[in-house]
Amino acid sequence: MTTAHRVPPGPPRSATPALLRNLAGDRLALMRSAAAEYGDAVRMSIGPKTLYFFNHPDHAKHVLADNAANYHKGIGLIQARRALGNGLLTSEGELWKKQRKLIQPAFQHKRISQQADVVAEEAAKLVGRLRAHEGGGPVDVVHEMTGLTLGVLGRTLLDVDLGAFEGVGQDFEAVQDQAMFDMVTMGMVPGWVPLAKQRRFQQARRDLQQVVDRLVADRRSRDGAGTEADDVLSRLIVSTRAEPDPDVGRQRMRDELVTLLLAGHETTASTLGWTFYLADRHPEVMERLRAEAVEVLGDRLPRFEDLHNLRYTARVVEEVMRLYPPVWILPRQAQGEDEVGGYRVPAGADVLICPYTLHRHPGFWDAPDQFDPDRFHPDRVSDRPRYAYIPFGAGPRFCVGNHLGLMEATFTIALVARELRLAKVPGYRVVAEPMLSLRVRGGLPMTVHSVA
Repeated sequence: MTTAHRVPPGPPRSATPALLRNLAGDRLALMRSAAAEYGDAVRMSIGPKTLYFFNHPDHAKHVLADNAANYHKGIGLIQARRALGNGLLTSEGELWKKQRKLIQPAFQHKRISQQADVVAEEAAKLVGRLRAHEGGGPVDVVHEMTGLTLGVLGRTLLDVDLGAFEGVGQDFEAVQDQAMFDMVTMGMVPGWVPLAKQRRFQQARRDLQQVVDRLVADRRSRDGAGTEADDVLSRLIVSTRAEPDPDVGRQRMRDELVTLLLAGHETTASTLGWTFYLADRHPEVMERLRAEAVEVLGDRLPRFEDLHNLRYTARVVEEVMRLYPPVWILPRQAQGEDEVGGYRVPAGADVLICPYTLHRHPGFWDAPDQFDPDRFHPDRVSDRPRYAYIPFGAGPRFCVGNHLGLMEATFTIALVARELRLAKVPGYRVVAEPMLSLRVRGGLPMTVHSVA
């Protein structure tokens, strides 16, 4: 029980209409302006909700790690269950623990290291696809990165080729759009309302259910009971077989796989898109990336042990995720009354930790809006608070796939930088779109040029 009675400062209730407009429109500006005007703890009344926004490393540590048991998934993710189901991203309590225990072995260090050749092969295929556009019209880099990341997840986690399922990327996009729509509207628009977005989502759910059914049927026909392999698909087949109701098991299989694939491919694809956008704006960074790739790799594909030597590439990835964290906001709901930073948080309160603003906090980052990969040089990180940088979240909910995502990003950047230069189409306006991940709105058209 807290003894704090202080209430965080924030905009007056009369500002609710403007806050609602920003929530539906420019959510990043809403969070940045709140932190700039009111400080590290802000209370905002938006419609029927009162949001407690905390923006200090100590606050993040308390909510996400030290007292994580008191903070379940919050506003937005609760509503997003309509789109995502009850997978690892949205579940709670014993169900979440069971799901995490089931999936965790697929992401163990030894298994991920054994997948390095697969990741490198998929990255090399991407280079080949990009090279086919050399000297021609622009290619949507975000679309290409999405194909890459779905390919990697399919082969490393499911032992399948997701490229065989035409349109699956568009289906995932429809699910994400619906999840974000449910977040912004706080679930107040019923699913039966015949909006084009909701019709598209319903079709996407049907399509993805068919994909999951086909994956399961193919695996069972290939491996019999599906108990031999250690990939996620085989583990889920074994787990869901224990469900007394086959329909419940089928839905659980869909929820688990859709959540895993959506969260896994979208975050890394977004990071790669932002990387090539920023590298184009900073040619000196691209030159250093290319020089390191040539020095470390020569003309071969990367291997797992190369991760230790692609140091500058790793710093670039870290800096990209600082400016454009793949998970830009972490909503929580307080189960019991608490105290954060000396402020009272009532039971049931909606609490927000925002990596996007935390990563740009002027108290912990010099020139926070500047792209500077060398700020992650070992000589410059020692005095920085641990929770000032949380691109993969923190505490028990720390992203289970972070090592795979980092390897995928590092290998891909190194191979592309060694062979190609990607240039943004002149005049194209790049805008961050805060959905489930922080993606580039409308894609990223770039032209492809050889460095040879």
